[in-house]
Amino acid sequence: MKIIKLLFGFFSIIGLMTGCVSDEVDSPIYSGKNLNIGVIGKVPEVREQNVSFTNIEFEDLKTDLDKTSSDLDAIFIMKDHLSQAAESQYANIYKSLSIPTFFFETNKGYLPFVNKDMTYENSPKIRELTYATGYLQKEENAKYWAYGLYNDVVNETNVEDVYTRVFTTIDSL
Repeated sequence: MKIIKLLFGFFSIIGLMTGCVSDEVDSPIYSGKNLNIGVIGKVPEVREQNVSFTNIEFEDLKTDLDKTSSDLDAIFIMKDHLSQAAESQYANIYKSLSIPTFFFETNKGYLPFVNKDMTYENSPKIRELTYATGYLQKEENAKYWAYGLYNDVVNETNVEDVYTRVFTTIDSL
């Protein structure tokens, strides 16, 4: 009887501990400077009020890099446009921008976007757990970032957290 009570107590504690595990991260909202971000694709829904988005097209990247870089703090390329973003004609553009470019929902890193000899479809997956990848070329030095989701769970809170971390990165540049 004593063993049954001990086992019951043990499993009750295990059950309580399991119930306390969360698939959502509690992160602070980005509160830095106002950001203006160009988006190719659907504008993301974010919780920050100090971030504005401007829809742009790939053609805008080709026509006036200086204007794009001076008017915007970063460029976001959304999932539905990743294949086109990896076309060889854009590789030098990403390397020439003075602002970072972020690719959302890619599991192929930044290489297919900055390497003319790679296509998106033929690029190897490098990390399934990355929700966003950023790239910025400054002179001879390239910077890149990878942002994963908390506990690798896709939900509204965890996606908002990724955007907050991306905004913080942009602000720090």
